[in-house]
This record gives sequence, C-alpha cells and structure tokens, in this order.
Amino acid sequence: MGELHLGFEITALVVLCVILVADLLIVLKRPHLPSMKECAAWIGFYVGLALVFALVLLFVGGMKPASEFVTGWLLEYSLSIDNLFVFIIIMAKFGVPRKYQQEALMVGIIIALIARGLFILAGSVIIEHFTAVFYVFGIFLLWTAWKQAFEEEDDGSDSFIMRTVRKVFPVSDEYEGNKLRTVVDGKKVFTPMLLVFITLGITDVMFALDSIPAIFGVTRNPFLVFTANIFALMGLRQLYFLLGGLLERLAYLHYGIAAILGFIGVKLLIHAIHEAPLDFIPGFDLLKKIPEVPIWLSLAFIVVAMGTAVLVSIVAANRAETREVDEGAPTER
Repeated sequence: MGELHLGFEITALVVLCVILVADLLIVLKRPHLPSMKECAAWIGFYVGLALVFALVLLFVGGMKPASEFVTGWLLEYSLSIDNLFVFIIIMAKFGVPRKYQQEALMVGIIIALIARGLFILAGSVIIEHFTAVFYVFGIFLLWTAWKQAFEEEDDGSDSFIMRTVRKVFPVSDEYEGNKLRTVVDGKKVFTPMLLVFITLGITDVMFALDSIPAIFGVTRNPFLVFTANIFALMGLRQLYFLLGGLLERLAYLHYGIAAILGFIGVKLLIHAIHEAPLDFIPGFDLLKKIPEVPIWLSLAFIVVAMGTAVLVSIVAANRAETREVDEGAPTER
C-alpha cells in the first residue's frame, strides 16, 4: 500500500472541483452576510469532508498518504489563517460592502487555487530533476519565518502593479452591487471590485510562494499537495466571517506561524542533506547522521505551535482587557 491509482486521483479532483463550483454559484446567486451559525456549519462541513478524505486515503493507499495529507492539510490550514489578517486589511482599505465580501473572497480563493496548482506543477518538475532545490526551499522558509516574526506584511494594495492597474483601467469611486463594470457619465468603467479581485490575487500568489515549498517538506506527491491546499482553502471564506474581530485578539499568532515555517525549513534542509549531499564540503558526513524528521513529529509540532500561539494570544488579550477595566474603574474614597 502507499500508491494511489490515477483513476482515484482524477475522480477525487473532479468531485472537489464540483463542490467548489457549487459553492461559488451559491455565493453569486445569493450574495449576503453569513450568520455565525451558517459559517460554523460550513466550516464543520469542510473539516469533516477533509477527515473523510483522509479516511478514504487510508483505505485506498494506506497510512503513508493519509498521514501526509493530514499533516499537509493542517500545515496549509495554519498558513492560510494568516491570509485572513491581510484579507481584513484589504476589505477595509477598499471599503468593500459586507454583503459582497463573500464573492470577493471566493474569487480570491479560486485565483489562489489556480496559482498554487501552477506552483505545485513547477515545483514537482524541479524536485524530480534537481533535488538540491530543497536547500533553496529550506533557506527560503527560514528567511520567511524571520520576516513573519519581525516584519509587517504588505497587503499589496499600494504595490506597483496596483498603481499601474489604476492608470491603465478607468475605475469608478463607488461600488455598484457586485458588478465589475458600470457606466459613469456615459462611459463604461470598472468598479473598485476589480481592484479588490486583483489585490486578493496578488496576495494569494505571495502566500503561495511561502506555503508550497513548506508542504513539499511534508510530501512530494503533487496530488496530496494540491488536495491539502484545496481543503485548506475550503471554508476559509466562512472562517473570515466567523473569526472576524477575534483575529485582532490573536496578537501572537504570527509567532506560531513563524515557528512552523522555521521548523519546516530545518526539516527541508535535513532532507536535502540526505537527498543531495554536498560531499565536497569538509566534515559534511557528520551532517548525514542527523535523522530525517518523521511525519508524526511534524504534525505534533504544527498542532502545538498553533495551539500555543492562540492560547498565549487569548490570555494576553484577556489580561489587557482586565487591566483596562481596572484602570478605568473609579477609585474608592
């Protein structure tokens, strides 16, 4: 066991695409602000679907693909949560009406899947012919971990690309429902929704540059890499509305994400040492004795890192609120 049949992979991808298309059609036909109950139900559905898929993988391919999928899914889900912070900034900057934010997010997710699919194909080909690329991936993730921990993220709304788009395409100042085009003074122009779609797309490509090398540290199977990304992005739209203001309380979440990226970066470097040893370096044989990081350890680290970051953030936020209440309370005489 361990190998997945091509027929199974094609069937699974078709089913997942049908689900995504159905979700998109629902959003387009009935744009609305989802309730907390609706968001929780959809998130539960997608998480349950991912767990069912893991069980199917266990039955069809055995423990190896199932464990790699679950670890990759949790890794991508953790990194995708970081997207939500930037999504909130983008929506606020462009003043997207809450009623139409679902559609904007869904289009962003579709763009993300296309971009990640291309990156996965490219990454698979590179890895197949140049295993030393794991050194590059590892170093890149360590650098990304440092940026995640100590630098602010860019939402892309003021980038050179966005400034160019504003110059090339006439854009109106007001939204007109969820339309991309409108008429102003007899001229057809684009609505700000176009800028929102492009900004979300740029942001998703930026995040894909981080997440794709990371998941290749968990599995080299392109099918598992892509399905883990699909399931991680499924429900992200509802999670955006469910968490909402809670994200502002998770002040230390980026440290947890940085720890995960750093851990996977080290894991990739260790893997590179075994797969593409640099024997011309004196004493390199000593590095070969470092054991490869097992899947179970990667899974445990991801869960602990995210859990710790969330817990510390919530405790710190509660203490800050208590302090503000105490300082604002009138003193007794």
